[in-house]
Amino acid sequence: MNILRTLINLYTLVLLLRVVMSWFPPSSSHSPMALVQSWLYKMTEPVLGPIRRTLPPMGGLDLSPMLLLIALQILGKALA
Repeated sequence: MNILRTLINLYTLVLLLRVVMSWFPPSSSHSPMALVQSWLYKMTEPVLGPIRRTLPPMGGLDLSPMLLLIALQILGKALA
């Protein structure tokens, strides 16, 4: 159980980093920051993509990270 909570916390951190990185323009394709952005995308998009497709359009706002963060918090509390 402790390992699962740790994984949830790490994934939450990765998700929050992706949200913050989305506020900045993409880096050039060969910079270290581009590698970080690419890695964050690869780690989170398999979960965010299906959530995004099921949510109705919200006027250009992507609420899928917020919904996932809430779900992760609920799951973490259920494991406590």
